[in-house]
This record gives sequence, structure tokens and C-alpha cells, in this order.
Amino acid sequence: MKYLFVHPNFPAQFRHLATTLAKDPNNQVFFLTNRQEGRIPGVRKLIYNPSREAKPETHHYLRSTENAILHGQAAYRRLMQLEKQGIQPDIIYAHAGWGPELFLKDLFPDSKFCSYFEWYYHAYGTDADFDINDPITPDDAARIRVKNAPILLDLASCDKGMVPTNWQKQQFPIEFQQKLSVLHDGIDTAFFRPKADASLLLPPSAKPKKNKGFDPDKQAAKTKLTPIAEIKQRLNQEGLDLSNATEIVTYVARGMEPYRGFPQFMEAVSLLQQNRPHCHVVVVGEDRVAYGKNLPKGLTYGQLMLQELNLDLSRLYFTGWLPYDQYLQVLQASSAHVYLTRPFVLSWSLLEAMATECAIVASRTAPVEEVIEDGVNGLLFDFFSPSEIVARVEEVLDHPDRMATMRSQARETILARFDLAQLLPQHLAWVNA
Repeated sequence: MKYLFVHPNFPAQFRHLATTLAKDPNNQVFFLTNRQEGRIPGVRKLIYNPSREAKPETHHYLRSTENAILHGQAAYRRLMQLEKQGIQPDIIYAHAGWGPELFLKDLFPDSKFCSYFEWYYHAYGTDADFDINDPITPDDAARIRVKNAPILLDLASCDKGMVPTNWQKQQFPIEFQQKLSVLHDGIDTAFFRPKADASLLLPPSAKPKKNKGFDPDKQAAKTKLTPIAEIKQRLNQEGLDLSNATEIVTYVARGMEPYRGFPQFMEAVSLLQQNRPHCHVVVVGEDRVAYGKNLPKGLTYGQLMLQELNLDLSRLYFTGWLPYDQYLQVLQASSAHVYLTRPFVLSWSLLEAMATECAIVASRTAPVEEVIEDGVNGLLFDFFSPSEIVARVEEVLDHPDRMATMRSQARETILARFDLAQLLPQHLAWVNA
């Protein structure tokens, strides 16, 4: 069988599928992507490069659509080389909405076309109008509607689609839902597992400078690093030793942004530090916006929170991205793990933390409530209430013995519903059906 996976970010949701299929010598596995980095044994990467980005003069409703089309053109041209070699995929499995998949049904009309869908945009009732202090305008609503154009094209052209959670499926137009199956891509519970008496000890990752007299503080001042970047640089140079800490609160997200409740979390950290002088907070992720709007004038949400809040930076650690083994250490050593999200795509990080038996303290929002039952496998709070976040975190910190059952129930939830070992065979069967 010949398989073609399509995602601009290699390997994304297709890592386990592509890895497994490539182990069979009877298969040929291709992966069309825009990302040079990374490889999977046995998988042939095909790199495409859009000729340009959407032009500034393009109507702003259409810029994301134009970018999708440009990705689609570049992908089509790259795969024409494959077609000229007489290679036609039996199965194409593409992440919907990005663009490179848009015209593949035209190039390979006899291939089975499967799509992975994550989100269908709505102006009202989910993520966009969730914060009443950040209301959307009629112009926003129109732009959001048009943003679905590439997704609708994929819904129409795919033979079948997959979506990771029931709540995410419910966001899609009812007339297309019969095409969509619900199956999460799975959590590797053999890797994400608890460790008794775990401690957090991250080694330095930056190579020391050989020039005599190198002063990290002077170098930071010279390059005008932000406070968060300074903390990250220091951790890279010195490592992080919290092996003697008795209270470690953790937070993980791709970006430090309102969509994942970063401002509310930082407000809670400020209060928590006042209440608990021995509490340490570890933030994993980058000081950027992955979803939603950027702040004006180049300011990041991380910078803004550090400017506005009274924070003890000696007990607050911004690690940036971590290798998987170090990320696992953070989760295993966590006393309380805080997760927030708007009504939007559910993060892998929540499920990975649950698999690791973290004590979950999470926002009471629709995607979270599909997996967390308050008081059973986690504790829930009002997204917009930093004081309630603190109360629930302190509930965990003050009663570690009582939380033992809740931690084990969190892992049981993942083993029952999201275990890669169970879901991968189902996913392979679905692709090949």
C-alpha cells in the first residue's frame, strides 16, 4: 500500500500512524510537509514551499484563504513530480484547513482521501466571543465565517473525516457530521506514566562559552533580553534543581496567551506566591501567541504579566520548550497541574498530564468537561477567577493524601479512553477501511 500524509508541521498528529505503517516493508509511506526538520525511519519526506504569502492588499477576510491556496498550489506542484514517477497513493490522509491538501483529489482522483479535522470556526458561542471584555465586531464575525472556506472545501471533497473529541465534532455543520468519526490520536501511556518520589532536576542545555570572562548577566543586558528570556537563558546555562521543593505548580501550553488562560494563571500565581512562601511555579512553553490576537507594539503576554503583577521571579521558572524526557520530569514532579482553555481545541498536554497522574486543576469549559469530572479525576474552576484557581490549587497542596485517588482516576480516564495502544489499531483500521 502507498500512503501519503499531509501536514505543514511534520509529523504532528500523524507521527504514530506514519511510524507504524513505515515498519511494514509492503508499504510505501510519504509525508508532504513544509517543515524541513525531523525524520521518521522509512518515511519519505516531500517538502513543498509556497511561492509567496498572501499580499497585504488582499481583503483581510481572505488572507488566510489565500495562504491556504498558495500552500495548495505548492503542494500540487511538488506532488506532480511523484505522479510523473507513476506513483499514486492508495490513501491520502491530510490535516484539513491548512491548504496543502486542497487540490490533491484533483491530482489523485482515484486515491481514498481521508481528512483530520480539528476545528470549525464560529463567531458566537465558542472561543471567539468567550471573553466579554474582548467583544467581537461585525467585521470579526464576517472574517471568522470566511475562515472556514478551506475547511468546507475539505469537508466536501474528503471521502471521510476524523475528529479527536465529541465536542469538537459538534462544532461542524450538521449536514457534514455523518462524514466524521470521533477518535483521538492517542496518548502514549507507556511513556507518560507516574514515577514514585519523582523530583525535578533539569540539566543545563546551553553549552558554556569558552571565552574567558564571559558574564551571562552582562550578555543578557547587552542583548536586552526580556525577563522571561533571561530566566529561560539562566535555566539553559545552569539547569533547574527543584529536587528539594515540596510544592511545585506546573502549567504547560504552546504559547502564553489568553486562549489558554495565561493571564488568569499568572494572576493566580501572584496570589499563590503571597499565600505560600515555599511554592515554586514551572511554566513550560514559549512567550508567543499560538492562537488568537497578538498584543500591539510587539509586547507579549508574558512581558505584560510581569509588568502588571507582583511576582517573585526567584520561584517562577519559564523553561521554554523542553525535550520529551525533561517535560515528563516536570509532570511527574508536579504537585498541582493547572490547565485552562477557552471553548476550543483540547490540548494534548492536559491528557498527557492526566496520564502521568498529575493532580489536575482545570477550567470549567466545554472541551475540559468532556474528560474531567469535578472531584473525580480533577478539580474545576471558573476560567475568569484567579482566586478560585488559587483555592483549588491550595486544596490540592493542603490535602495530598486525599488527592491520591483523584490522581489515579485521571490516569484511568486516559487508559480507558485515550490510550495510544488501544486507539492506534483502531485508527489504522479506520484509515484502511
